[in-house]
Amino acid sequence: MTVIETTRFGPVEVDETRLICFADGPVGFPAHKRFALISVGPQSSFYWLQSADDPGLAFVVTDPRLFVPDYAVPLREEDAQRLGAASSDLLQLFVIVNKVDGVLTGNLQGPIVVNPTNLHATQLVMSERRFTTRHPLIQLPARKEVLSRSA
Repeated sequence: MTVIETTRFGPVEVDETRLICFADGPVGFPAHKRFALISVGPQSSFYWLQSADDPGLAFVVTDPRLFVPDYAVPLREEDAQRLGAASSDLLQLFVIVNKVDGVLTGNLQGPIVVNPTNLHATQLVMSERRFTTRHPLIQLPARKEVLSRSA
């Protein structure tokens, strides 16, 4: 076990053998290679992909197929080799989630693909325009304003 520092959760103990390793880092973060997948809660479909080396770098991620059942990622041979994957059917998919005006969106053009056997990962950049970088996943419930009254 090793402890990684996070700005959101403080120190978090993780099994070093369970760290996800990017050969090239996520898009825009080439120097960041090791990440821990931290559960948001026992019934949640969302996770934090937390950098093991930078306490302030973390992304909310989810499996896009939970929200877009027909979502598929065409995996090129060189990507499969980089991941050490014999079959793309065994790979895990995640997308980075953002909140835009009360809607959680997913970057379906930049999926993160993880081989669960060796924990090698890559973030792909898909040129297909069928999906967007801000594809709506779910509408968040409206927050009710709490009014306080002075007596």
